[in-house]
Amino acid sequence: MLAELHGAVARSELADAAALQQALHAALLAILRPVERPLEIDRSRKPFVILVVGVNGTGKTTTIGKLARKLRAERHSVMLAAGDTFRAAAVEQLAVWAERTGVPMVSQAAGADPAAVVFDALQSARARGIDVLIADTAGRLHTQSHLMDELAKIARVLKRLDPEAPHEVLLVLDASLGQNALRQAERFHRAIGVTGIVVTKLDGTAKGGIVIAIARRFGLPIRFVGVGEELEDFGIFDAGAYVDGLLRTAPGNAQ
Repeated sequence: MLAELHGAVARSELADAAALQQALHAALLAILRPVERPLEIDRSRKPFVILVVGVNGTGKTTTIGKLARKLRAERHSVMLAAGDTFRAAAVEQLAVWAERTGVPMVSQAAGADPAAVVFDALQSARARGIDVLIADTAGRLHTQSHLMDELAKIARVLKRLDPEAPHEVLLVLDASLGQNALRQAERFHRAIGVTGIVVTKLDGTAKGGIVIAIARRFGLPIRFVGVGEELEDFGIFDAGAYVDGLLRTAPGNAQ
C-alpha cells in the first residue's frame, strides 16, 4: 500500500501536499485497521488468564496495574500473580499496584519457581471465582534463550489446570526502541505465541512509528497503548486517532 503511494508520487498523480497527506492517511489506516482489535474477555473462561511478557524497562508492571484498573471498571473481578520472582523489589512493586487498584495478589518468596507461583495463583483464582488472572513474568532480554524457555514452562504448567490457558499473551513493547522492538516481538512470538501487543511510552519524543512496522511485519492485534505513568494514561488502540496524531506531529505539520 505504501509502495502504491510512492508510485503515485513518482507518477505525479497527487496534485498537492494536501492530496499527498490524504493518500498517506488512507494508506496508514489500511495497514493499522486490521490490528485494531481490543482485548475481549471471554466470560466462559473463568478465570481468563492473561500472561504479560516483555523485557525490563518497557513498563510491564505499570501496564498490569493499568489493565487491572480498566478491567475492574468493566466490572470484572481481577487477581494478580507475581511471577517475577528474580528482580529485586518486583513483587513489592506489583503489590503497590494491587493495592492501588484494589485487587488481590498471589506471591511467594524471592527466588521461587515462577511457574509454581502462577500455578498457585490460578488455583486460588478458581477457588475464589475470579474473572481475570493477570500474571506478571520476569523481564528478560529476548536474546536470553533459557529465560524464554521459562515462559514456555509457565504456559505448560498452566495447561495442567486449564488446557486453554493462557488465554491471552500480552507483549509489552517500548515505542521508542525502534527496530529492537521488532526483534523482541519476533523472539517472544516464537517462544510463546504472542496474542496481543501493548505499546508503551507513546508520550514524550516517541512518535510511535514502530507501531506501523509491527503491524506490517506481524499483523498481531494491538490491544492497548500507554502514554504516561498515571492510571488514566492507558487506553484501547485507536488506529484513526493514532494516524491523525502521527501525521500531525510529522515534519512540516508542527503547530
